[in-house]
Amino acid sequence: MSIKDKMWHKQSLDKYLAKDDQFIKSMNAFDLMALGIGAVIGTGIFILPGTVAALKAGPGIMLSFIVAAVVCSLAAMCYAEFSSAMPIAGSAYSYGNVIFGEFIGWIIGWALILEYMLAVAAVSTGFSAYFSSLLQGFGLAIPKVLNGPFDPAHGTYINIVAVIIVWLISWLLSQGMKQSVRINNIMVIVKISIIFIFLLVGIFYVKPANWHPFLPFGKIGVLQGASTVFFAYLGFDAVSSSAAEVKNPQRNMPIGIIGTLIVATALYILVAVVLTGMVSFRELDVANPVAFALQKVGQNWAAGIISIGALAGMFTMMITMVYSSSRLIYSIGRDGLLPKSLGRLQGKHHLPQHSLIIVTIIISFLGGLVPLDQLTNLVNIGTLIAFTFVSIGIIPLRKHNEIKHNGFHVPWSPVLPIISALACIGLMLTLSLETWIASLIWFAVGMVIYFSYGIRHENIS
Repeated sequence: MSIKDKMWHKQSLDKYLAKDDQFIKSMNAFDLMALGIGAVIGTGIFILPGTVAALKAGPGIMLSFIVAAVVCSLAAMCYAEFSSAMPIAGSAYSYGNVIFGEFIGWIIGWALILEYMLAVAAVSTGFSAYFSSLLQGFGLAIPKVLNGPFDPAHGTYINIVAVIIVWLISWLLSQGMKQSVRINNIMVIVKISIIFIFLLVGIFYVKPANWHPFLPFGKIGVLQGASTVFFAYLGFDAVSSSAAEVKNPQRNMPIGIIGTLIVATALYILVAVVLTGMVSFRELDVANPVAFALQKVGQNWAAGIISIGALAGMFTMMITMVYSSSRLIYSIGRDGLLPKSLGRLQGKHHLPQHSLIIVTIIISFLGGLVPLDQLTNLVNIGTLIAFTFVSIGIIPLRKHNEIKHNGFHVPWSPVLPIISALACIGLMLTLSLETWIASLIWFAVGMVIYFSYGIRHENIS
């Protein structure tokens, strides 16, 4: 087979299903929603509603969340159909191999590696900062040399908390999905409970006068706010990585993905409504707007509660993304585009332990030693590339002779999938030039790996 033929050869869905059949199917719809909510509802819920209201949308931030949710729901429905029709590991990477061919699948997979690993590395440093702040409240402190990226000029050599938390999560995931899901579910319940504490306390201090003017920056402010808070919803796509480990995926995958988006939207809007009602939006341009609002109304005790909620939010996000990263690397190794040892399942729990270890090493290196300030925008472009291909892929999916599915279908196809793809492309065009340059470098590295190793060792064909 020529290189060109290999690049565009499409994988058989039946072969993928046979390869992934060793996974233990243990997750239900509630577990999937907990994974999704764990990824989507992070520290952003305690920060974004305040800062975006102050700078872009005013009290109209609640409309911004609705607009962003509508755009995001288009991609979510496309993911729901794919995961229902093709309950295999690897998420959009595997979908791309079946629908578009090996080369497009690799591009999607390389984009997802960028999204998942950088997202966890960035959040691990945020977890470290919150944890250090919490320790200071008890009069304790982490030595400076162990509390930052490798930067001898400023006296820091490693962010030890960021490294430890990633390895702790990896160890937890290595104990089997049943145990991991149970702990994740508990942490998600803790996080949502803390959000409800804020809502129940804050609602008694809401003053409708604070919602006037409702649109101080005009309609354009609502749209600008929507483009910013759109990224608060990212993470639901990681749920699709678990399809091979789900009971009755035709029913449970759409519930998990779409249910995640519905719950996340409701929580974001409720927090925005109460927050902007408690305090004038003009005062919310602070690093911790939710804690600030509670202190403003005299509820100082709640600031510590919010910190615990933020830690829980980051912990569950990292669980979902480390889990998804390991399944993605497993899937690429399964196809031979990366070393085949990464595509094998090991141990009594039938888990991809080798890929989990590699993912953990890379993430802990990035989180512990590398300053990530300029790299986090790359998470957005990696996500949007995957969203675009998944959206447009609904059209050939419906025409695929091998795939007959009776699960969820995106309504009004092909109109909604095309709108979804165009919306994702539009959001990509709003990203900075620096982000595009960095992403081009990342994909150039990916092309070198693909043509020097992947295409020579692949076993898709």
